[in-house]
Amino acid sequence: MSQNTVKKSLQTESLPFVIRCVRSEEELVKAVAIRKSAYGRHLPELATRFSAPEASDLDGSSRVLVALSKLDGMPLGSMRFRTNQHQPLDVEQSVTLPESLRNRVLTEATRLAVSQAAVGRMVKAMLMKAMFLQCEAGGVDCMVAAARSPMDRFYQWLYFEDVFPGGDFVPMAHAGMIPHRVMKCDIAVTKRRWVEVDHPWYPLFFETRHPDIELVPMMATDSSSSSAADSRSGFAAAGRRAPR
Repeated sequence: MSQNTVKKSLQTESLPFVIRCVRSEEELVKAVAIRKSAYGRHLPELATRFSAPEASDLDGSSRVLVALSKLDGMPLGSMRFRTNQHQPLDVEQSVTLPESLRNRVLTEATRLAVSQAAVGRMVKAMLMKAMFLQCEAGGVDCMVAAARSPMDRFYQWLYFEDVFPGGDFVPMAHAGMIPHRVMKCDIAVTKRRWVEVDHPWYPLFFETRHPDIELVPMMATDSSSSSAADSRSGFAAAGRRAPR
């Protein structure tokens, strides 16, 4: 199949929401609100902890994705991510990553939260698509996620693999010491596997354009050379888009 044929097969799909890296304090407040609501449903003991922005939301080390309804601007979902280029991942507060993951560019997905409404399932899918696109555009080798039960089954369905043999659950210091399963996803390998098994999300992620996903390239912005003001706010370079 020629390259031109592949390009013609791509579809463009509009979403009832936009996904982007937060670019204002108001959007960060909305991301925190959906985080508090979602975690409060499943882990009430963490609701208070997540009622305000965390240090990682504000210090410029992370990017926070937020899904906002086109109808009224209400938050529908959020996720935070950070690479290991300038400091250890959050999960490394609790575990020592194996040798196979050292000297590789990693990103960690944390604080995945979506609305309880029916649209929440699509929001979760599009947040994960945004993460895959961020990794591909930014030269990230592998995505790491610490998942509590039963969320670990969702990551397993996405062909994440256990970082440690046996898939044991380990208390996480950055998640209230609640046991989580540490999982990884090699971006290139997983994409090939999705083709081999005809994964239902492959067309959604890689054969469909979603112009409503607006991203900031990680490598271009997650830099120690950022200005002090940008570092404090975490809203640097808002408005620039990565390929979708």
